[in-house]
Amino acid sequence: MSATTEPARLPAPDRSLRERATFASTVTDTWVLTKRNLLRNVRLPQVLLFSTVQPIMFLLLFTYVFGGAIGQALPPVAEGEYINWLMPGLLVQISVFGAGQTAIGLTDDLSKGVIDRFRSLPMARSAVLAGRTFADLGRNTAVVTLMLVVGFLIGFRYQTSFLRFVAGVALGLAFAYSLSWVMAVIGLYVKDPEATQSAVFLPVFPLVFASSVFLPTETMPDWLRVFADNQPITTVTNALRALMLGEGALREGQVLSSQLLISLGWIVSITLVFSLLAIRAYRRAVD
Repeated sequence: MSATTEPARLPAPDRSLRERATFASTVTDTWVLTKRNLLRNVRLPQVLLFSTVQPIMFLLLFTYVFGGAIGQALPPVAEGEYINWLMPGLLVQISVFGAGQTAIGLTDDLSKGVIDRFRSLPMARSAVLAGRTFADLGRNTAVVTLMLVVGFLIGFRYQTSFLRFVAGVALGLAFAYSLSWVMAVIGLYVKDPEATQSAVFLPVFPLVFASSVFLPTETMPDWLRVFADNQPITTVTNALRALMLGEGALREGQVLSSQLLISLGWIVSITLVFSLLAIRAYRRAVD
């Protein structure tokens, strides 16, 4: 019977080196790690491929399988085309699902000892996490761009100005970035890559499907509608949809300005709270 041995950890760097870190050096460290994570997508194109295929499959299936039945029940602003209603919601869904890659990437680096090598360098701890989240934001931007191209090819048309359309896309990407910090916390606590793939989707599925992503919440039972109307995915979806289709996409009594302010409040709050929790979890994971 052979004895098992734990992999040796590299010693922590001199604390004084960490304390000398300046804002400029933190930005530099973050950029270096962002570039490293982006280059990994280039070297492993299958990661980007599968991230892109899934949302396009959702787009095509929901448009052509459910579009005919659902399209006539939508607000007039959708012009009877389910894809016009669906596309803003799918942009939010991509943001939620795409954020899960942050957790998977961090646990993969932890299991391979990459984080230990970073730990031995005089770099800001926050740079490891920020580099991961910014890289995933870049990947999400590429996925969203490709899905929009497919959407335009099969009939999606925004009903407002180009600037409002771009603002809607930016809102969805900002929401994706905030959720990356949530997923970073999950990944740093779960640590195992295989378990993380399941863990990140447990909270995601009920939030996505109990929202206005696919259908107006008015079609839901009263008890579920209360939850759906007051969770961040619905609020962001409503704001994004109003930016792209006009305020006619909102329920009576709702206005774009309030939905937009609440959405930004969710994004800022989630980012602040979970970035601090992620840094704390990172310290516990590497110390």
